[in-house]
Amino acid sequence: MVQTSDLSDADAASLLAWQVAAGADEAILDEPVDRTRPQPSISGPAIPAPPPATPRGVAEAPPAFAGAAAPLPPRPAIRPAASPPRPVPASTPLVAQDAKALAASCKTIAELEQAVRVYDGCGLKKTATNTVFADGNPGAKLMFVGEAPGADEDRQGKPFVGLSGKLLDRMLQAIGYDRTSAYITNILFWRPPGNRQPTPQEIQQCLPFVVRHIELVRPDVLVLLGGTSAKTILNQTEGILRLRGRWFEYRTDESLPVIPAIPTLHPAYLLRSPGQKREAWRDFLSLKLRLSDAG
Repeated sequence: MVQTSDLSDADAASLLAWQVAAGADEAILDEPVDRTRPQPSISGPAIPAPPPATPRGVAEAPPAFAGAAAPLPPRPAIRPAASPPRPVPASTPLVAQDAKALAASCKTIAELEQAVRVYDGCGLKKTATNTVFADGNPGAKLMFVGEAPGADEDRQGKPFVGLSGKLLDRMLQAIGYDRTSAYITNILFWRPPGNRQPTPQEIQQCLPFVVRHIELVRPDVLVLLGGTSAKTILNQTEGILRLRGRWFEYRTDESLPVIPAIPTLHPAYLLRSPGQKREAWRDFLSLKLRLSDAG
């Protein structure tokens, strides 16, 4: 018989993993017992041998009891392990209300940027490296609103500086624009971990600042890059493939002028689906025509 002391560390670990997989995941005794070694005899009353099996075809006689059997001791009740208390999330309406009040108090883009940097109502800020506010010319008549920063944007603190940003630069150059004649921001100011899809709560926590951002810039034309941006800003439920290329009227307040807005495909999506670049080019041609009409 192989003793456990003769096993290598790797074999012992493999044996332990096999036992855990078989369901032996709890230690019953205070000290481990080596079942491969001979066990000492236990003194006590002899355990009677089981009665011989009754031959087939012979009726088994009922056992004769000299008296009532002693009741078995009750088994201790097994209580499930108490799960740790789940943290109670902050109230989304309250957070959104605080963000709206903070954003409304900002009179300039510089004040709004400072408010975003000190705002702690969005949990994404705790996992991000940098706050990604905006890039380009805040006095431009063309404003882009994307979805969320990626890894490159998180490191540099600017929107659209990675591969999708380089593609956006080429798309701008194709219609005679660049970052000095456009202004770029995102729905979210912090990168979601692993570039995952932002949650509705995270979007609502940042949305008041985005709305105020558009109010302060007051662009002649608004371009919404990607489905998250388009559906959030325009309050639509259709996907980006149905929304893209259509012109909408956007206005944050009745006292403010209407801003023409067009959703289009996000550059990151175009990198994954280059066959859709033709549709995005059509959107940018429509954008160029609208900008020409705006003077």
